Amino acid sequence: MSTTRKRVYGYLAEFKSASALYKAAEKVRDAGFRKWDCYTPYPVHGLDAAMGMKRSVLPWFVFCGGITGTATAFTLAYVTQVVIYPTVVQAKPTNIFTIPAFFPVMFELTILFSGFTVLFGLLGLMQLPRLNHPLFGSKQFHRATDDGFFIAIEARDAKFSPKGTRELLAEIGGENIELVEEEEK
Repeated sequence: MSTTRKRVYGYLAEFKSASALYKAAEKVRDAGFRKWDCYTPYPVHGLDAAMGMKRSVLPWFVFCGGITGTATAFTLAYVTQVVIYPTVVQAKPTNIFTIPAFFPVMFELTILFSGFTVLFGLLGLMQLPRLNHPLFGSKQFHRATDDGFFIAIEARDAKFSPKGTRELLAEIGGENIELVEEEEK
């Protein structure tokens, strides 16, 4: 007989509308919580600002990936076409001034490296792949893709307390407040 131990993931609270969720998000942010998220069936304009989210670092990763692609392409083309095996076409010089011939390769590798950086950077920042999430075990969370507006506050947040967090969610208009548990690994 196996017994599965469960630990508290956090609280999940439902809100009546997008505007109610927006106002509640501002109050959760102002209360000082850091490990929490909002779930809606459609994008809510300004919700990221209400949550106090900063701009993503992903554009910087993509920029660095693009620069790496450009530098790799230039180095590859220059070394192979000028240094190792000079390709003389119609008596044109084989030096740094033949760089316009390298543009197609530089463009393609810039796009390729940027695309891979987006893919792997996004997966890394989102901590994916994750095959299962504790919120999937909630009785009401399936409505987040249809008509539900939810806030989930995680127990790993420094300000989390079982009683205080539940009271805060009820005070800001949360309904159907549910304690979400996850199986320990």
